[in-house]
Amino acid sequence: MSISHLVTHSGGFHADELLSSVILTRLFPQAELRRTRDKGWLTPADDKIIYDVGGAYDADAQIFDHHQRPGPLREDEQPYSSFGLIWAHYGRDYLTAMGVPEGDAEAIHTKFDAKFVLPIDLLDNGAMEPSVAGPLSILTLPSLLGSLKPVFDDTSPTADDDAFMSALPIARAFVEAQIRNLTAKARAQSTVLEAIEKAGTSPILELPMGMPYRSALDQAEADHILFVVNPRGGDWTLGGIKISNETFEQRADLPAAWAGLTDAALEEASGVEGAKFCHKARFIAVASTRDAILKMAEIAVREAQA
Repeated sequence: MSISHLVTHSGGFHADELLSSVILTRLFPQAELRRTRDKGWLTPADDKIIYDVGGAYDADAQIFDHHQRPGPLREDEQPYSSFGLIWAHYGRDYLTAMGVPEGDAEAIHTKFDAKFVLPIDLLDNGAMEPSVAGPLSILTLPSLLGSLKPVFDDTSPTADDDAFMSALPIARAFVEAQIRNLTAKARAQSTVLEAIEKAGTSPILELPMGMPYRSALDQAEADHILFVVNPRGGDWTLGGIKISNETFEQRADLPAAWAGLTDAALEEASGVEGAKFCHKARFIAVASTRDAILKMAEIAVREAQA
């Protein structure tokens, strides 16, 4: 496909066409990104992709708007924004361009759609209220990207376009970071599953390094595991496991007597030589050696199970 122009609307911008532009400019880096409402530019052609404008959704004609009535819907009848449409049609190619292994691409495409794309779609269509984020609503990605728009009294004729182009690399950083993290979690999966199998019935999971482990725990239904240990630099860490990603509550806390202690005070409280630090919130502790951290883990397990 030879694409010479990526066409979206001029004027103010929203997260959906900005994030769509992240995907398309990665796939078609030589194409000119044009922001316009000129009808000539909004006429489909083989060398254009038109999105978030144009009044039609026709993948064969390479036009991806969602403002018409009725707008395009997912299989579960939730609405698409232009970002969802672009991701549905070009997301897999984008993952390939990002170097995502072929065997992981479909699962990552689905996860990114559910966790990142769908919320943008819902907010843009008014199908989700910003208030669901509570006091953090101003810190959601659409709000942060929206804050990059020009201020009301910027009278420059290119203010909107300049702001859009300045916001584009920021939006790109968020998308690429999410894809890298999902890819890393996929890489970690087999390592963590092997460690879970090796742990057997033990409530202590030992990993070769710090890595994402939550999805593997869920997949293995390893609800008996209470703590994770792994090396970090020259030290070893002992961490609790959150009940879910939606809470700070843990399956088990580290001993209350360790909270906020360091070095000699922690060694005395724990009885473990080499104990170095325990966070006051009791979700992580540090020791100087593997032997010391495993002793601390065993003590934490005994107290949690008592």
